[in-house]
Amino acid sequence: MYSLTPGYRIPAVQRGLSPVETLLTKANAGVGGAVLMSAMISPPPAWTFGVVGAAAAVLNAAPGPRSIARWAAVGYRHLRERTVPEAMARQPGATTTWALYPDHGTMQDEHHRAVFHAAFSRALSFAAGQARSAGIQVHATHHAAVRDYTAHTQTVSVHVPKGLVGQADRVIDTLHGEFAALGALTPIEPEPIPAVADCGPGWAALDDGRYASTARITGWPEETGGDLMPKLLLGQDSDRSLAVLYRPLPAGQSRRSAKWQIAAAEAFTTDKVKQDTHQLASGTTHGALVQGASLVDLDAYLTVWGDSPETVTEARWQASLAADRHRIHLDWLPGQQHRAHVMTTPHGASTRKGAIL
Repeated sequence: MYSLTPGYRIPAVQRGLSPVETLLTKANAGVGGAVLMSAMISPPPAWTFGVVGAAAAVLNAAPGPRSIARWAAVGYRHLRERTVPEAMARQPGATTTWALYPDHGTMQDEHHRAVFHAAFSRALSFAAGQARSAGIQVHATHHAAVRDYTAHTQTVSVHVPKGLVGQADRVIDTLHGEFAALGALTPIEPEPIPAVADCGPGWAALDDGRYASTARITGWPEETGGDLMPKLLLGQDSDRSLAVLYRPLPAGQSRRSAKWQIAAAEAFTTDKVKQDTHQLASGTTHGALVQGASLVDLDAYLTVWGDSPETVTEARWQASLAADRHRIHLDWLPGQQHRAHVMTTPHGASTRKGAIL
């Protein structure tokens, strides 16, 4: 389940353009194509090529984990939204949250963990098949609170946007039955989102006295085998939260995405080794789609907690060391700490795509 190999999953953590960026990219491509076509009829002014090239550089050049356009969007959003907007986690629709208690040792044992992920994958495939367009979101969180002993809490939330399906309760009730096979499932009402009282370089101070620092997980190796939670949460000396937001794609959209992904890999990849890698991945994708699986667009986040800026900075450093040890890539989301911590709470289930750039 926790796989970012090309083809089988569609990682928003790698391609996650916001709707505005997607529109700008399409507009840039259209204008660029129009300029090239017009050049065949009559040469346009030289400055038009410069404008199109500059727009392409702004949208695609990536100093660090984001393009120049994304850095500008993050900076603008940080100035405009000093606190988490209420609308961010209150999208219209039906949202339900359960506390999940898997059998003891499920995530530590390789066999039991594989069975757990297979059952979770079946639930995602069912959710994908209930709508013609993507929109149903499944959000899983894991929390580790370190005291005299470490307390672990897991939640699973489902959000069905308003108007996406005719009977949202039927979808949620069926998913409840699917998740009940994973362990003890108890309906809960999530606690209110803590307000941000102050922001610093890479951390946010909350009104409950805690300090948080959140990173987007931008990649992990295939060798993890689904044990991302033990690697990041177990054996640590500070509170941590891990969350994964799944957006399963309907069957038709999954097939179209796989088709275009294969076509793009064949058309724009010149490295023979990379071509063979994509070919193996596309073969796996084809087999999974034939067996009835769905492509899943996902986001993953890690939050470290502390009782002062110094402790949360030290916890962030230790998390980076642990991530490097296991070849996990973290993006600490500079300029968005005032809202990123929401993604590791159950309220992250109802956030819209592009809320975190």
